Amino acid sequence: MKPTTDEAILQVRGLTVRFGSLVAVDGFGFDAQRGHITAVIGPNGAGKSSLFNLISGAIRPSAGQVLLEGHDVTGASPDRMLAAGLSRSFQITNLFFELPVRENLRLAAQFVEAGRGLLRHVSASRAAQQRVEELIERFSLQARANELAGFLSHGEQRRLEIAVALAARPRLLLLDEPTQGMSHADTQDTAELISGLADEGLSILLVEHDVDLVMNLSDHVVVMHQGAKLAEGRPESVRADPAVQAAYFGEAAHA
Repeated sequence: MKPTTDEAILQVRGLTVRFGSLVAVDGFGFDAQRGHITAVIGPNGAGKSSLFNLISGAIRPSAGQVLLEGHDVTGASPDRMLAAGLSRSFQITNLFFELPVRENLRLAAQFVEAGRGLLRHVSASRAAQQRVEELIERFSLQARANELAGFLSHGEQRRLEIAVALAARPRLLLLDEPTQGMSHADTQDTAELISGLADEGLSILLVEHDVDLVMNLSDHVVVMHQGAKLAEGRPESVRADPAVQAAYFGEAAHA
């Protein structure tokens, strides 16, 4: 059951980043509640990927603040963010394609051992071994566990990437376009997977281009337009917002 709480696991306050004269993210702020699915949507070029990079530590903000579980993690490096409980997937699949599925998971799961034994065989690390087996079963990868990641289908690769992001047992998972390029069936399977993770208590922040999926899946939706926040709220209220319809849904309908 999804926990009922108003506690924010993530607080973003006035987040801004400039690239020369371009302001990619402009004073952006929102809260993501613990155990809920929060989605960020917006037209192409709205600044969504830049926002994710700011939150996850891939780029440093020009101004603003990121609080994770009440702690200021603004500008912290991605490895420090992972240690603090935040993990992310990427818009472009980010796997070791020349390594087997199991080895991709092993490398990620070594974080359970606090970085010790990175070069050990997996059998030398009981915690990592257990986590690898848990993830293989949880993501239905048993039949593919010893195959190279590069030989998986696109949908399987995206599923493996989410499994890799979960290897270190994060409390907040950032998913950047997790269904991009997927078939309809794979998209539905991924949506069920994400919903199941949230039901188990994981907090999820999602950037996704599929509006119908976002509206069916999310507890809270934040709309980004030209680097700034246009609207936020429950999915049904956001969809009905005239400003959102003009800036986003109208565009999507005519794309």
